[in-house]
Amino acid sequence: MRQFSITIAGGGSTFTPGIIMMLLDHQEEFPIRRLCLYDNDRERQAVIGQACGILLKERAPQMEFSYTVDPEEAFTGTDFVMAHIRVGKYAMREKDEKIPLKYGVVGQETCGPGGIAYGMRSIGGILEILDYMEQYSPNAWMLNYSNPAAIVAEATRRLRPGSRIINICDMPLGIMVRMAKILGISEKDLDISYFGLNHFGWWTQVKDKDGNDLMPRLKEYVRENGYDINIETDQHADQSWHETFLKVRDVYAVDPDTLPNTYLKYYLYPDYVVAHTDPHHTRANQVMEGREKEVFSAARDIIETGSAKGCGFMADDHASYIVDLARALAFNTKEKMLLIVPNEGAIENFDPEAMVEIPCIVGKDGYEKISQGRIPQFQKGMMEQQVSVEKLVVEAWMEGNYQKLWQALTLSRTVPSAAVAKKILDDLIEANREYWPELH
Repeated sequence: MRQFSITIAGGGSTFTPGIIMMLLDHQEEFPIRRLCLYDNDRERQAVIGQACGILLKERAPQMEFSYTVDPEEAFTGTDFVMAHIRVGKYAMREKDEKIPLKYGVVGQETCGPGGIAYGMRSIGGILEILDYMEQYSPNAWMLNYSNPAAIVAEATRRLRPGSRIINICDMPLGIMVRMAKILGISEKDLDISYFGLNHFGWWTQVKDKDGNDLMPRLKEYVRENGYDINIETDQHADQSWHETFLKVRDVYAVDPDTLPNTYLKYYLYPDYVVAHTDPHHTRANQVMEGREKEVFSAARDIIETGSAKGCGFMADDHASYIVDLARALAFNTKEKMLLIVPNEGAIENFDPEAMVEIPCIVGKDGYEKISQGRIPQFQKGMMEQQVSVEKLVVEAWMEGNYQKLWQALTLSRTVPSAAVAKKILDDLIEANREYWPELH
């Protein structure tokens, strides 16, 4: 079986060890010859890189491993680039969340003003990596799950239309795993229909592999519990996630004909979200105090002891989606997966140029979209508003256009008025001077 060369862009991320653990778990189905970590933060990557080097020497000594800040070394001869970059790291995420909250507006890393700010930082970073790939490995695929995926996908559609990039998100898969646990089956046995934008979608059909309709059972459960599940493995989810999964009850009530993505709570109940958020201690603080400390502490323990035996690294569930996608492209498995792709009629009554999230069949030549037909007016209206936000953000980045970015914030359902949008924007500009193009 052919062996592959993988580059992980964002090598200093706390998610990198989990991806590597998942790759190790799937060596028989997806064998790796070479693995390279790439990051522009030398110090941060050195800690993760040294620890992962020790881990791989013990568990996969045959695999060539390196970590680097040199793009030529990272991207030459690679088959797949798995990109999960965070421009500005968690310090900027904290500002994305806290600046809107000053004005009573949702502070969230991918939704509303915070997502717009993050998107304005991410575009340049992803384009830079795509350009390195074009220079050093033009036949490689980028599997991109850098957030905010909707804005990044629109930017790459507009600015690098010929690039071999597939934009993905693991959140729908995470919800489907919960659906499967509710039903007592494997998520691999679910056959779904789904439409929307990234972090902005709905399931219209959930069946098992025999074609049995599972929606009635799921709806009955969600009506009472949302996607919250009371099982042993769910005890690892922190309280904020339990609240998010429970809130799905109210999101579902708005349209009980479909099952919603959890992120819709930020658009349908922004007042609730703000009322239940501490403006001085947001999700970014929780992650920095939790995951950041835990992963880097585990990495330093490995380096100090010189061994990864009994280490605290765990395979990330979301990484399995990346492996499945890479396998589908490499071995033409024709797997059905949710991807973020140009609409081009797949949703019949929606903007053909929008980047939509829908099921696709993935093989060696890329993907084939599965038509989702016509969508209801309610979802169509919400999506038209949100896709306009995303397009205006990309145009603002391309043109350095203050007016269009103000319009983008004003259009977001999370922002109550143009006046509030302008105040938030001016604060975000000040906070992001190091990262955004200059606006005029």
